[in-house]
Amino acid sequence: QEAVSEESEEESNGVNLMEFSDEILLHILSYVPATDLVLNVRRTCRKLATLCLDKSLTHTVLLQKDYKVNKDKVKQLMRDIGKEIYQLNMAGCYWLPSSTIDHVTRCKNLVKLNLSGCHVTSLRLSKMLSTLQHLRSLAIDVNPGFDASQLSSECKATLSRVSELKQTLYTPSYGVVPCCTSLEKLLLYFEILDRSREGFMLSGQLMVGESNVPHYQNLRIFYARLAPGYVNQEVVRLYLAVLSDRTPENLHAFLISAPGSFAETGATKNLLDSMARNVRLDALQLPKAWINGSGLLQHLKFNNPFYFSFSRCTLSGGHLIQRVINGGRDLKSLTSLNLSGCIHCLAPESLFRKAEDDIDSSILESLVVSCCNLRHLNLSAAHHHSSESLGNHLCQLLSRLKHLLSLALPVCSITDVAAGVEKPPTTPSLVPQTFGRKVRIGIQTYPRNLGDQANQKMESSVFWALMGSLRFLETLEIIGSSFSSAMPRNEPAIRNSLPPCARAQSVGDSEVAAISQLTYLQSLTLAQLPNILTGSGLVSIGLQCQHLRTLSLANLGMMGTVVYMSALMDMLKHCKCLRDLRLEQPYLCAGAQFFQALSQCSSLQRLCIVSRSGTLQSDAVMSFMASCLEVIMCHMFMGESLTVCKNLQQSIVRSFQAERPALNVVIFPLLHEDLTEVIRDVPMRHLDEITLFKSRVAEEPPNLWW
Repeated sequence: QEAVSEESEEESNGVNLMEFSDEILLHILSYVPATDLVLNVRRTCRKLATLCLDKSLTHTVLLQKDYKVNKDKVKQLMRDIGKEIYQLNMAGCYWLPSSTIDHVTRCKNLVKLNLSGCHVTSLRLSKMLSTLQHLRSLAIDVNPGFDASQLSSECKATLSRVSELKQTLYTPSYGVVPCCTSLEKLLLYFEILDRSREGFMLSGQLMVGESNVPHYQNLRIFYARLAPGYVNQEVVRLYLAVLSDRTPENLHAFLISAPGSFAETGATKNLLDSMARNVRLDALQLPKAWINGSGLLQHLKFNNPFYFSFSRCTLSGGHLIQRVINGGRDLKSLTSLNLSGCIHCLAPESLFRKAEDDIDSSILESLVVSCCNLRHLNLSAAHHHSSESLGNHLCQLLSRLKHLLSLALPVCSITDVAAGVEKPPTTPSLVPQTFGRKVRIGIQTYPRNLGDQANQKMESSVFWALMGSLRFLETLEIIGSSFSSAMPRNEPAIRNSLPPCARAQSVGDSEVAAISQLTYLQSLTLAQLPNILTGSGLVSIGLQCQHLRTLSLANLGMMGTVVYMSALMDMLKHCKCLRDLRLEQPYLCAGAQFFQALSQCSSLQRLCIVSRSGTLQSDAVMSFMASCLEVIMCHMFMGESLTVCKNLQQSIVRSFQAERPALNVVIFPLLHEDLTEVIRDVPMRHLDEITLFKSRVAEEPPNLWW
């Protein structure tokens, strides 16, 4: 009856979807998942049956976040349109059995294929690639047990024509790199653990039969990202050894992302010297030990650079301007810049400077003027304190970057420093925020009415003005300079955290409310904002930022209590597009009211809660999972007992796994000694994108892979 009434209403209004032009209908259909198009929409009427098979819709098939797809749907999809598919992305489809890959052989015309995160054995890979003679771009995982000797001659012939390769390594191996003799782009992700499940130390030496030499003569882009661990460093050195012998003439992007200390060796020094002599780069990222204290940047030559990352380097602002920006030359080509953890990058020199000293605004101004087309900028994990000079505040200078799409800032950089206002103490208290008078700094100077507080700051706050000027910003991260997540990658959970910067003590609800001006905001991260009193600004964001898809909140307000829970629940009622939610807060109580509010986020797919001494209500979690049908990831690391966690995890899996093939549930005590063993089984897609906290702005070059 409802359908009939809707049809009659359409007829009375003279509106019929099928009367739209083919161009408009094709644009609408481009937002529909490929499996729905081919298996459902195509069967509704003759016109849609024709349009759903249009080349513009079948040329590229994206399954990477189609969490409802299963083996049978993939099989039917390949049968119906396999020959029409030229680009297939199945990245992160960890829930599909390895036999699903067999159906990819129907896609005879494939040019690009992404199987990162999929279960693929050496034999299956060989069989599949033997039939894909047109393949030029490939992404795969190399897991323990991979054996290159099992690859057939037909498979190796296909690999010899591949020009783009992305390879994620979970075991020491060259993978298929030696077979790819025409490589122009090589992306390597090293995820090898130092210890086996049995506790044995692993070696970085390659397996027997892995002595083939990679072919880099045509290489244009080399990218390597290392997870923590010495084995990853040993293996990447083997990949770099060939580069140090002969640097490719066409190399224009060289990027190595390595956490912690990754020492420079004679071979890497020879490589860098050769690069300085023979190539001109467009993108550069190096381990901090390779840059710190060396004159490397002075000798490297750049063409039209689009990406620089000097994350965690001790590079001073003077060196940055002289050696990279070349005294303020035109760098309009630069679109992405990562200075995360570069504590002296806005100071003329670093020798006698303290990390908390004021920045030199002239350096930032030179940066803004020279790199006026920046779209992604990361200044987090440092103390960037502005001086009292009028018009030279960091926020005022950044407001000139009208093209910014993503921005990461430390909390202490957004505070107003006005003449006549007493500055906070310059040395942070060593007493945690929960104790003593520290938490009361500045509170009495604000109006009791939080609405009045926001109104006062609207007119004068430099951060409010910055948010008003960056109207098209899509990603924003405001992270305390001393913040560290309670759940690091390969170590036990952190029990204590450092206190926030003294300059950040006044940052609270009104600054959060200023973010609500970002109409097109899609991703928001807030961590270690000390002066959150009620969280009222979150409600404003929920009301105004209707495109918000990812929300990460950590350690807001006083650490002994969750002061913003009521406001967060009000906010969630308005977040209809929210897909990912991550909360990290000690003593968080995830009860019935919280999950009822969360249930109104109808698009939610992934939830992660990290809470030392936090509690949860099992019945409320089960009701939430039953009402939010799109949720496929539920990670909770809290203070409950191991028995409570295991029982709840088993109940969720038993109740919902059949309906949600991609369901991934991990509920575990945060401070349990086996936490790292549990983490290693989490699919890399979830671990990298939401479970582990990190700054993601300008983490890697834009459009590095599709």
